[in-house]
Amino acid sequence: MTSLFGLARRNWLIFKPPEIPKSNSPLRFGILGAADIGPQAIILPAKSHPDVVIQTVAARDPEKAKAYAQKHGIPKVVDTYEDILNSPDIDCVYIPLPNGLHYEWALRALKAGKHVLLEKPSTNNATEAEALFKSPLLDGPSAPVLLEAAHYLFHPAWTVFMSYVTPAAVSSAKAVLWVPRWKFAADDIRYRYDLGGGALMDLGAYTASSLTRVFGAVAEECEECTTQSGTYDARCDRLYKARYRFPGGGYGEMEGDLKAPLDHMSPDIHVTHRPVVVSSADAGVDVPEGQEVVRTRKIKFTTFVQPGFFHSIQVDDEFVLRKIGDTSGQLKKWKDSKTIKAYSFHDASIDQPGEAHWPTYRYQLEQFVNKVRGREVRQWVDGADSINTMKMIDMAYTAAKLPLRPTSTYT
Repeated sequence: MTSLFGLARRNWLIFKPPEIPKSNSPLRFGILGAADIGPQAIILPAKSHPDVVIQTVAARDPEKAKAYAQKHGIPKVVDTYEDILNSPDIDCVYIPLPNGLHYEWALRALKAGKHVLLEKPSTNNATEAEALFKSPLLDGPSAPVLLEAAHYLFHPAWTVFMSYVTPAAVSSAKAVLWVPRWKFAADDIRYRYDLGGGALMDLGAYTASSLTRVFGAVAEECEECTTQSGTYDARCDRLYKARYRFPGGGYGEMEGDLKAPLDHMSPDIHVTHRPVVVSSADAGVDVPEGQEVVRTRKIKFTTFVQPGFFHSIQVDDEFVLRKIGDTSGQLKKWKDSKTIKAYSFHDASIDQPGEAHWPTYRYQLEQFVNKVRGREVRQWVDGADSINTMKMIDMAYTAAKLPLRPTSTYT
């Protein structure tokens, strides 16, 4: 009963976060576009952050911007995105525009000296990502901050999950992510090639970035990728299944579907390690002289994309006691399994701010503000990470014989 109450309370507070007093000089955010993701990604998280105020919004449709501002308590509406970038009252911008516009407007914002929280995927392709994240505008101690909003990587559950992963020892991994078939209409921007649409662009930004973290590297090759197109544009994939080869011989798979059946709901990551020799402390037993313990570890992280609502991390270890170097024999064999949950860093015995009801986006906002303020940053997605994600997506499109999303002409 206690756990059910905690689940209900946590999920209630995700959507109804406590509003706390603001600092004397909070960071003022402008939002480019009246996007549906805005409330979840920045507006609600800002309510419980003392150093963030959502100040301004602009949209292509002024009436939509006004309605959006009224609904979400945003005090100011301006006519154009440029008005936000040119405003001395704005410190940071959040960019939830269609994927095909990310590169141009992130670059415009950086030129205007604004810190940028950029929705994933960061760009349309790896060429744009290289140009954006290696821009001279990001050099120097006073340069603006640029962050791709890979929000799930900021949650304590991801930190705990990775504490059980040894990237160099991973033999295989699989990341899956599904969206119910009723979620997006057939003409949604996710199915428009000219706007950077496609399941790999949307869901693949999660599954690809998770694989690069698990393996600690970008894949060497996408050996196979099968896709199924949406009805709006044959160049836009509705679902994908990709298989990658990673350095060291490991293999990673990822699957995603924008119109999945109802029995495909949980976004999971499965990780299998190669057998490795571990210390007696890691094995939990005393190891006699001349013997060694070999561990084979499997991990399943359930609901990795939105662990704030609910998640579990299942760790299954199989141990073998053997004579040193004797790969064919065994003296003893046993198993150990555990399930871990971490909704706050306190749950994980980590000294770091956070509340059990904070969603991934709130943890992300905490670190973004820390970065802008020049404070210690404990979790981050750097430019190399974002570039690697786009390389993975580009590899998959190439293997599927689909065109890469078009490169912007903006400079």
